[in-house]
Parts: sequence; structure tokens; C-alpha cells
Amino acid sequence: MDHEISESSNASVPGDGQDKLHLFGVQNPLQSALPGGKTADVILWRNKQISAAVLAGSTVIWLLFERIGYHLIPFICNFLILTIATLFVWSNLSSFINKSPVNFPEITLPEEFCNSVALVLIQRCNEAVVTFRDLASGRDLKKLAYAIFGLWVVSVVGSWLDFLTILYTIFVMLLTMPPLYEKNEDRIDSYAKKVKAELKRRYSSLDEKVLQKLPRLPSWKQREH
Repeated sequence: MDHEISESSNASVPGDGQDKLHLFGVQNPLQSALPGGKTADVILWRNKQISAAVLAGSTVIWLLFERIGYHLIPFICNFLILTIATLFVWSNLSSFINKSPVNFPEITLPEEFCNSVALVLIQRCNEAVVTFRDLASGRDLKKLAYAIFGLWVVSVVGSWLDFLTILYTIFVMLLTMPPLYEKNEDRIDSYAKKVKAELKRRYSSLDEKVLQKLPRLPSWKQREH
């Protein structure tokens, strides 16, 4: 009897994690969003030396192109020249210094890998075309508003920063935000719950006052008939 009472009391304890709101609506969002293996270890700083080296390397490349004014094509050409010249000298001097010559591995891309990459690209392009068509047809005003707002934000950010700086910023955020979220998951989820409720309230007000009063355009299928 006491055992049954303890089980019922444990099942009714609030805040045990089952009713907790998780970011993106799923439990353990990092595990579901990030790829597994070494990539996740680098992003989450499980291997701090490799993560620091990746961040430092990306910072050096950004400084070379953005601050020092180096250009991409000369950088690639000079890097290849230095690499080829170093390997050539090493291969020819290896016999004089009693060192084994460089063993160049044969690297070939497997046909299955190339086909899988091509199929993924085709699938993503088709999905983008279908999404654009759905947005242009006026079927879902909510998605249309999100798309316009997102494109406007990207346009504003693009007018402030160049493409390389945006890529570098995204890369730095990818290496810093997931570990910060992992350390402060409870506080971030609590704040995200409040923000989500506020955004939902504002959208409901906008939908009631503006979006529902807009005339709906006929869909593509209705236009064809």
C-alpha cells in the first residue's frame, strides 16, 4: 500500500522533466539537430584542441580575406604553389638526406558518393521550388509572412556585412552557441517558453486584425480548373 502511494506521489510531482518545454519542441534538441560522431564533438567542444584549432583557423582565414585584403584566387594559387614546390624539393632531396620519399596516396571519389550528393542536391532544389510555389500561391499567409520577414532580415544583414563576414559569423555561432546552450539548457528553455508565448500572442493579434481580413487568392489547382 505504501509502495502504491509513493508511486502515485512520484508520478504527480511537477517539474520532473516530462512536462517541461524544450527548445524546438523536442527533448535533447542538440542531439536531434547536430550530426553524430566527430562533428558533434567538435561543435560541442568535447575535443577542445580540435575545436580551438578549427575556430582559430577560420579566424585566420577571415582576417586574411577581410582585414588584410587578401583575395581568394591568389590565396589558393599561392598555397598550391608552396605545397607543390615543397613536395617536389622533398621528393628530390630525400635520397641525399637518407629519408624515404613522399608516398602520395591515390585518392578517388567513389561513384556512389557522387551520386548520393547529386540526389540530395536535386531533392533540396525540388523542395525549394515547391516551397516557393506554395508561398506564391497564397495558400498559407502565415508561412508567407515568415518568408517575407526572413528575407527582409537577411537583406538588412547583407547590407551591413559582406558574404564572407556573414559566413564567418555563422561559423562562430555554430561553435559557440551549442555548448552554451548545453550548459544553460534549463534557463534558455524557460526564456524560450516566455518568448514563444509572447510571439504567439502577438501573431494571434496580427492574424485577427490584419491577416484574416485579407482576400485569399485561388490556389494553382483552382486556377487550372
